Amino acid sequence: MQDLSTIVKAYDIRGVVPDQLNEDVARAIGAAFAEVLEFPESVVVGHDMRPSSVPLSTAFADGVTSRGANVVVIGLASTDQLYYASGFLDMPGAMFTASHNPAQYNGIKLCRTGAAPVGQDTGLAQIRELAEELLAGGAGSAARPDGDAARGVVEHQDVLAGYATHLRSLVPLEGIRALTVVVDAGNGMAGHTVPAVLDVPGLTVVPMYFELDGTFPNHEANPIEPENLRDLQAAVLDHGADLGLAFDGDADRCFVVDERGAAVNPSSLTALIAARELERAPGQRVVYNLITSRAVPEIVREHGGEPIRTRVGHSFIKQTMAETGAVFGGEHSAHYYFRDFWRADSGMLAALHTLAALGGTPVGTTLSELIAPYERYVSSGEINSTVTDQAGVIAAVEEAFAGREGVRIDHLDGLSVEHQDWWFNLRPSNTEPLLRLNAEAVDAPTMEQIRDDVLGIIRAS
Repeated sequence: MQDLSTIVKAYDIRGVVPDQLNEDVARAIGAAFAEVLEFPESVVVGHDMRPSSVPLSTAFADGVTSRGANVVVIGLASTDQLYYASGFLDMPGAMFTASHNPAQYNGIKLCRTGAAPVGQDTGLAQIRELAEELLAGGAGSAARPDGDAARGVVEHQDVLAGYATHLRSLVPLEGIRALTVVVDAGNGMAGHTVPAVLDVPGLTVVPMYFELDGTFPNHEANPIEPENLRDLQAAVLDHGADLGLAFDGDADRCFVVDERGAAVNPSSLTALIAARELERAPGQRVVYNLITSRAVPEIVREHGGEPIRTRVGHSFIKQTMAETGAVFGGEHSAHYYFRDFWRADSGMLAALHTLAALGGTPVGTTLSELIAPYERYVSSGEINSTVTDQAGVIAAVEEAFAGREGVRIDHLDGLSVEHQDWWFNLRPSNTEPLLRLNAEAVDAPTMEQIRDDVLGIIRAS
């Protein structure tokens, strides 16, 4: 029996094409998806610009229709465009993308109706098991429960214009002052969506790498890595632009560069968007993960909201938003989630909020000035260390800090140690022998001392 555990991750499916993920696997996953979701009437399917995305998504659709369900193909799409289609059309969905991974990868992000996530605990494990059986020659369920064995049909629908209109209805840009924005699409799906969404009077868009090319000829479509922002930073300065936007390969994450070419901390953007959402919906809850800056819960409270702390990972953010009715959620990784967008993440909505916020200030106000009140602390960024005995090292770090005065410790997600002047979190990777350290403090010397103290223990192990 083929083992799919190497490509079925906690929240999605991702692997090397064709060694790990091929058309046979995609077809089996499509059939399994239809069965585990109890034979939905229709499934919406989108794909990114990778060369393998069309054949893989076609095979997946074949698997879905073999189980009697129909398929609505929206074609080229960003991941948040697929979420829009799932919500607007009221269908479960599948997005074929490997996001920011290199060209040899592809993957599938699955969701239930209304863009509700499908993860290991919400159906993905069962989909993997059933797909393995089908690949091994098992028949699975040949038809719907009512015995109708008719194959489903495939139709095509263009939702790009509707997606753009919906986003602009959530964050209108009418009336903003003139702005120049450089956008680095990284040859990814933002090259498809930005022209539709940011076609706004007064907004001048300077495009970079808008050609859809899944081989990523210019740089990896992974803006969280500083080297992948350098072209954008230089272009912002060259054009005298007000800001720059960088999207990852499937355009569900957005990173922002200010007028000086400096990267804006995603935590600062989380705080800015939270303040805007709370102005629109006073007294609401805002979800943030535990390695987001301490400034986020402070600013949420200052604007009359209730901050809700959660584990790292989109499934935890979305689940907590559903349970609490939160209006917004943000992560350090530049994923931003919106209640009015089916609690799904959208890099484009975050971009619209940034443009609306800056565009609503007096002429001459810079993005760095706008963001400054939200940047209150100094952070280390995420530091990864290769560690075999993850649990043992975490225990050693906890023992070293447990006796310090004024320290609070919790284990919501790995080890979190908090002090009034600093905090750090140390988490094991789910898929690699790594420990991930994030630290923050009131000033650089304090942050560097805490960071180095923890790394000293890790690297002495």
